[in-house]
Formats: sequence, C-alpha cells, structure tokens
Amino acid sequence: MAELVHCEISPAGDTATITLDDPAHRNALSYALTLALVDAVDRAIAAGAGAIVVTATPPVFSAGGSVDDLLEPKAPLEDMYAGFLAVAEAPVPTVAAVNGPAIGAGTNLALACDVILCSPRARFDPRWLDLGIHPGGGNLWRLRERVGRQAAAALVLFGESVDGEDAARVGLAWRCIPEGELLDTALALARKSASRPRDLVTTTKQTLDAVARVTTSAEAVALELEPQRESMTSDAFQRRLADLRAKLGRDRPDG
Repeated sequence: MAELVHCEISPAGDTATITLDDPAHRNALSYALTLALVDAVDRAIAAGAGAIVVTATPPVFSAGGSVDDLLEPKAPLEDMYAGFLAVAEAPVPTVAAVNGPAIGAGTNLALACDVILCSPRARFDPRWLDLGIHPGGGNLWRLRERVGRQAAAALVLFGESVDGEDAARVGLAWRCIPEGELLDTALALARKSASRPRDLVTTTKQTLDAVARVTTSAEAVALELEPQRESMTSDAFQRRLADLRAKLGRDRPDG
C-alpha cells in the first residue's frame, strides 16, 4: 500500500516536511491518512526537528473528511481528529504551505498550524453546512480566533470561500506566495524558527497559547515573568548577549 503521508527530515536535521500524498482521493482525511499523519508528526519530533512544514501533493491540499469513512465510519468521530490535533499540539512551530483547496475538515489541518502560507491557487472553503454537517474538531474556535467572528460567520454560516490572496487579506493566511516559491518560503520560515534556542521557542509557543486565557495587562505581565526570568539565566542568552556586545564594540567608530 502506498504511503499516504511522507515525513522528510532536512539534511541539517533542523526541520521536517510532512506531505499528504493521496491525490487520488484529494488528500481526504480518511482514518488511514489520519493515523499516518499522527505517525509523521511523532517521527518529526523524535528526529529532533525544530519546526515542521505541512503541505500536500497537488492539486488539492485536503478535501476534508473522507466520504467513504463518513458513510462507513472506521473509528469514533473524536478519533478522526487525531491527525490535525497532533499538528496543533506539536511542541515546535508549524507552518502550513497550502498549495490548493482546503475544504471542510481540510481547513482544520491548515488552521492547526501556527502560521499559514498559501499560493494564489489555495482556496479556503469550510463547506460544512452544505453537506448538512455541523463543524467539528474545534473548527469554529480556530477560525474565529484567526479571522474574527464576522469573517468566520461569512465562511461558515453564509458559505463564502476565499482564495489565497483574499485569505492573506483577511488574516486567514499570513502571506500569499507565488506557487513556485511557496514551499521554499515555508521552509525558510521554519529554518529561521529552528535556529533559535529550542527550549526558548517551545516555552514561548506555550505562553503564546496561554495568553488566550488572559484578560488584563497585569495577568499578561505575570504570565510572562517567570519564563522571561528563567531565559535570562540560560547559556544561550549569555552567549548571544556577549556576541551582541562584541558586535556593538566593533561597530563603534573608535572600535
């Protein structure tokens, strides 16, 4: 049986590229593909990747839930969420490189990533209600958090969809990149994150998620205080501070 999801570790070992590869079924999130996606994330983390790029074999990023699995379920509904939740819960930064339509539950996979990059060929089309099914897997929460209530309502309640350029305009994607540059741009972004102190990046990602529960400035300051104080005792901070001091000395006219 063909491998449904590939996990490629970069030669430097710093990043991983996870590719959905079931184009005959439009990369639908079948139970088999879901299990393969969980395994791919586990392999990327075990290999020590500091960032993950998620993409798919064209022409479709993901057509959402598998029709066959919806008609004849292979697992409980909540187990079908395991693939994109593995991406969402990855301790390292994640980038979606959306190079085609993300439909229905396929939008969940993109939204599970910390940053979405897309090409003009991308189309974000939740389409849940068109199939007579309520959104699932935290789709409404992720979508509203990314674009706000009005845009989420337009997409889900009113059946709107957006292409890559409009996705970037409304904040659903970070940037819209020409098709031939999309994956390279996503990998460059991933490498930049992976080059930073690993523990610091992991802690900062955790804090970034935790601030969603904060409602006051005082709570925000308190939440960040301990991890900031701890980071200032690290060897990485001391080395980088020494490098900065040396650079500033060299840059002075009398240096």
